[in-house]
Amino acid sequence: MNASFRYSVSAVRRLALSALLALLPLGVAVPAGASELKTIEKGTLLIGSDQVYPPYDYVEDGVTKGLDADVMALIAPKLGVKVRFIDTRFANLIAGLQANRYDLIASALYVTPARARVVDYVPYAKTGGSLIVRSGDDFAPKKPEDLCGKRVGNLKGAAWVPALQKTSDAGCASGPINIREFATSAEAAQALLSRGVDVVFDDAGVSQAAVAASGNRLKITSEEILFPVVIGIAVKKGNAALLSAIGEQLDALVKSGEYGELLKKYNLDMPTADEFKAALSESN
Repeated sequence: MNASFRYSVSAVRRLALSALLALLPLGVAVPAGASELKTIEKGTLLIGSDQVYPPYDYVEDGVTKGLDADVMALIAPKLGVKVRFIDTRFANLIAGLQANRYDLIASALYVTPARARVVDYVPYAKTGGSLIVRSGDDFAPKKPEDLCGKRVGNLKGAAWVPALQKTSDAGCASGPINIREFATSAEAAQALLSRGVDVVFDDAGVSQAAVAASGNRLKITSEEILFPVVIGIAVKKGNAALLSAIGEQLDALVKSGEYGELLKKYNLDMPTADEFKAALSESN
């Protein structure tokens, strides 16, 4: 991991903390040590998570698994606490945090200006789209512009569908992108396997899981995250101690290289400071 990447990660955390510290009264100290960490349930970090969204959050044999479980398994021991996930539907996650049902949200929560008005974030990954085709196909699209004239499977209501339509309108006059939406990612992948579509555009992490579930009958052909979005661990507005503690431990994991290996497992990358700032911008 090169020095510039380490700097950018530290800059992301400083941006999150500086935004919070600017709102605190003068003279208020922000404890950073794990020994000073206060949680709702002593010795345990309660985590709100919608556990029906693999590979980010899901339950297998009664155990919470996925990216968020793996992230917290790295961070929590360094804070001297155990973790307990509280399964909560996505639409209710922030309300549950505000009601003190848990200490934080770790559930692939996109960073948005509206959410940032009621929670504070530690950005820990960026996601977006990947392109999947059948393993035996010669067609190997790298970017949305390569999809002109193709039948593209998508999750119904996915955030990138309007962006794909804009790409089609702007550059595919002779052969527009044929956007087809499916109720679930699994249905889109099945349509690809049965040749109902030519390619699937899905979340990068979900795409990685789909390839594994297919027994490698599918493959990812894009080489970078498409239409990226930042995801963050969310803490209750003003909980500076927890925000700082989580951010410091994440920084240490990134510098050691351990965190980069974890993100690679999920086909994800770490956001830059500029990407986090853009995600918080009201102008987007």
